[in-house]
Amino acid sequence: MAASPLREPEGEPSAAALDRETAESLARTLRAIADPTRLQLLSLIRRSPNAEATGGELADRLRLTQPTVSHHLRIMVDDGLLVRDQRGKHAWFSVAAERAAEIDDLLR
Repeated sequence: MAASPLREPEGEPSAAALDRETAESLARTLRAIADPTRLQLLSLIRRSPNAEATGGELADRLRLTQPTVSHHLRIMVDDGLLVRDQRGKHAWFSVAAERAAEIDDLLR
């Protein structure tokens, strides 16, 4: 008789399943980073001096238009992956402090 797929094997510790709120949050983050351009942007920001960059710098580095880069940055800001800091006429982007370790692990 086959074991039930939902039953924990005997002798193994039980791992708690994700609650709905955690699963929805994780799904949003996965959607936010499930794009090659967004992964490149995260990588460039983390490896930039002071771990921050302007949208213009990022557009130049990736040879993309400013509106395209702004779209991708907005998605990551909305998810809480990035922080936007307006300084004069330039917007600077950095990885949110509470998400930095998570992003660094992802980019390894």
